[in-house]
Amino acid sequence: MDLKKLAGVWALFFGATAWAGEPFVVKDIRVEGIQRTEAGTVFSYLPLKVGDTVTDERATAALHALFSTGFFKDVQLLADQGVLVVRVQERPTIASVELNGIKDFPKPQLLDNLKLVGLAEGRIFDKAMLEKSEQELTRQYIARGKYAVAVTTSVTELERNRVAVKLDVTEGDPSKIRQINFVGNTHYRDKTLLGEMKLTTPGMFTWLTNNDQYSKPKLEADMEAIRSLYLNSGYMDFSIDSTQVSISADKKDIYITLNITEGEPYTVSELKMAVAKGEFSDEELRGMIDIRPGQTFSRQALTEASDKIREELGDKGYAFANISAIPDIDKDTHQVAFTFMVDPMQRAYVRRINVTGNDKTKDEVVRREFRQMEGGWFSTSKIKKSKQRLDRLGFFGATNVETQAVSGSSDQLDLNLSVEEKPTGNFQIGAGFSNGEGITLLAGVTQSNLFGTGNSLSTQINTSKINQTLSVSYTNPYYTDNGISRGFDAFRRRTDGTTTSISQFTSETYGGGVRFGVPVNDDESFQYGLSLEDTNLALNSNSPQQFIDYVNTFGTHNQNVLGTIGWTRDTRDSAVYATEGETQRAFLEASLPVSGQRFYKFTYIQQWFYPLTKELSLRLNGDLGVAGGYSGMELPFFKNLFAGGTGSVRGYDLSSLGPRDINNNSLGGTKRVVGNIELLFPIPGMEKNRSVRLSAFIDGGALSGKKSEVPASMGMRYSAGVGLNWFSPAGPLQFSWAKPLNDQPQDKVQNFQFTLGGFF
Repeated sequence: MDLKKLAGVWALFFGATAWAGEPFVVKDIRVEGIQRTEAGTVFSYLPLKVGDTVTDERATAALHALFSTGFFKDVQLLADQGVLVVRVQERPTIASVELNGIKDFPKPQLLDNLKLVGLAEGRIFDKAMLEKSEQELTRQYIARGKYAVAVTTSVTELERNRVAVKLDVTEGDPSKIRQINFVGNTHYRDKTLLGEMKLTTPGMFTWLTNNDQYSKPKLEADMEAIRSLYLNSGYMDFSIDSTQVSISADKKDIYITLNITEGEPYTVSELKMAVAKGEFSDEELRGMIDIRPGQTFSRQALTEASDKIREELGDKGYAFANISAIPDIDKDTHQVAFTFMVDPMQRAYVRRINVTGNDKTKDEVVRREFRQMEGGWFSTSKIKKSKQRLDRLGFFGATNVETQAVSGSSDQLDLNLSVEEKPTGNFQIGAGFSNGEGITLLAGVTQSNLFGTGNSLSTQINTSKINQTLSVSYTNPYYTDNGISRGFDAFRRRTDGTTTSISQFTSETYGGGVRFGVPVNDDESFQYGLSLEDTNLALNSNSPQQFIDYVNTFGTHNQNVLGTIGWTRDTRDSAVYATEGETQRAFLEASLPVSGQRFYKFTYIQQWFYPLTKELSLRLNGDLGVAGGYSGMELPFFKNLFAGGTGSVRGYDLSSLGPRDINNNSLGGTKRVVGNIELLFPIPGMEKNRSVRLSAFIDGGALSGKKSEVPASMGMRYSAGVGLNWFSPAGPLQFSWAKPLNDQPQDKVQNFQFTLGGFF
């Protein structure tokens, strides 16, 4: 066969042959050398067809088009008696991608990242793509502070024009920040500025937070924190002039230097108000903010002032208010005057409230908590209260409210409420351990959002040595449209003190009742209830004389009709992860005159949360209780108050504080006082995780009102310890370890306690 080869300069750049002969008319086209690529694919990219005349220019364009596909590493154009022959050599495909030496990342994650740059099984192999893959792997590790990472690649040719790609990674140790320097600071010491930064040199907790590993985003965030420190202290001319980040030759140590200019502090000389509408006076607007002439300038105070005006106007329906503070700076005297430009805009009302994300919870359950009504004037305080009430339900992990202007209207807006549902059913297992009693167990099942109705149903089984309980409770929080709740309870409770720290007796009680809750306002409510209890008692030879005397007087079988009244006030910002607000609960239980006994029990509990910093909260808890008889009768011993253990004074055995019998078992008491001081804070490095936090606490408490046969057992007991609360995927977990501070030899100590549960 007489072939005429087409050759040209194109081959110098692309390894191909271009037309360099006489033009000819294409009678046919033949493709040679393809293995995987379909001939039709070549024809679709080839800008020549039968009947076209091949010239130098058209041949060059054809070669360029075929190379641009990326399918071929060599292309030749040949002429065979009017037939255009396209001879190609395909690039190999990637048969496999292997990663070795990977420890810091999940391999699937890295393979997905490499796929984005073209390195994946079944893709066409390209050396340039392999280089990009090396760079991508290196970038991933440098982002984690491992500057010494080394990536070695190898390509093995396989049959059928395939290759196996292997990337061997030597991760190396992460580079550590050895020093952070400041140049130009005189007002604040280096120690103060370092305290504003997340990045730091290696320390006790940096193995957990990785804050000793350099990260550009972290450094930028730290620079903004330092800038805020100065701007909130009056330094309006503050600037960070430059930053230098250097790494040692062995790539193990990193040094950071920040060059700053502090300037001079400014004071506020004057405040002016410029209102676009005459509905608000200067005095009214000034009363909304706390900035006063003569104060040191603070960017934070200025922002809070603008937000306060915006919030106050928003509470009156001005949802689109514009507030800006215009400065007038006098650099000679270092004073600044501000003019607050206030434009309330059009007063707006809410057209529609849209609820999304409540796949299980019914719309009405969400909407009945909303205090902002459709058709009413927009109110920031009502929306804030609505969000707070939704958070308190405990049905949602997150709630978010956004405003959206109605198209074509200047005085309407829609509220878009999105909720993120979380499991509201849970099974709970509680456990405690002590040398004397071993492990006690508690189990329960609760569904606080039954079938999405907001109603709750709970059952509890307690198998501990002290209390064995089987109970069922049902509550409808909106029995009436105005928020009156109704609930029913039924239970069987058996108390066995024969082998525990409780004085020896056995009681078995059956009962049931109904209760109602009546709201006073959004934060307060009263509770009323009526129940019937039937109790059977049993004593033994080791029972204290006090119990024997009671049974001789009233017998072993007792029936009581109980009336209850309670009051609750709750202003916490969250029912799960509270950081501010308080709860107060007062509860009175009394036997009615138709009962066999005459007694009462009153308890008052108050919890107070106060945010000390953005991440640190203080929790104070107080628990007061008093019980007794009336109409000449005494308090039944099985109704005594107890203290000690989880939820009381940690570090001491369950219900072990207070008066004791001759066998050193707890008798209970008629007066109880318990106090707790607790600092709540996130785990270092997990500040944004609202499901887990640590605590450090001091507990104290005492029980009295009964004659103790072990005098040294009386008086206040104190303990200190640490705890962890975690709403884990498996359920709520609570751990505490406490050390008694003034325990006596006869006290029963329980250092470690935990409860755990699982959601469904």
